[in-house]
Amino acid sequence: MLSPVATSDPLERLLRESRVLWRGRELSRAPARTTGFAALDERLPGGGWPIGALVEIFCACEGLGELSLVLPLMRALSTEKRAVALIAPPHTPYAPALVRAGIRLPSLVWIHAVTEEDARWSAEQFLREGLGGATLLWSNPQSDRALRRLQLAAETGHATAFLYRPISALAHSSPAALRLALFPDNGRTRIELLKVRGARAGQLTLPLGATSS
Repeated sequence: MLSPVATSDPLERLLRESRVLWRGRELSRAPARTTGFAALDERLPGGGWPIGALVEIFCACEGLGELSLVLPLMRALSTEKRAVALIAPPHTPYAPALVRAGIRLPSLVWIHAVTEEDARWSAEQFLREGLGGATLLWSNPQSDRALRRLQLAAETGHATAFLYRPISALAHSSPAALRLALFPDNGRTRIELLKVRGARAGQLTLPLGATSS
């Protein structure tokens, strides 16, 4: 008969060293890319924006750095010559500011949609076909089905779908992997992590400079 010590050693070693096991006290591991903000990465499973997932960003008002929050990822993707789609942004993208931020303009796709349905359809096609690494979509879907279609398209294309919505939309549930809200906070931006699949909700503040979208 094997001794208790002999039988427990392999198990202890597996629990200590395995990269495929998740412990309740740890952030769950998930495919992700750094946000470019160390304080935010520490709060997110995988250490960054989830890949193959829907991320909802709720803004209390404009000018909180809602685009600056995603700029590091856009810069990284453009450096890799992977496309990023801006779909139905509230303002015309300001090319000089994007260039100063290190974005390669040939990697950007700007889609002007007449209706919200057209905007969401464009986002789904871009995501599902794997045409790029991320989409930034300004829309406010009223149905759970529309949100699930975006989530499924992101999973299929192994990309990240960022959905910008008004703060009033927080009252509705969502299948998104990550939901965060932006609020002004003494010249900085307070980020409230409302839903973080695989980790705990919380909040932090970042000095996000507003970049014209």
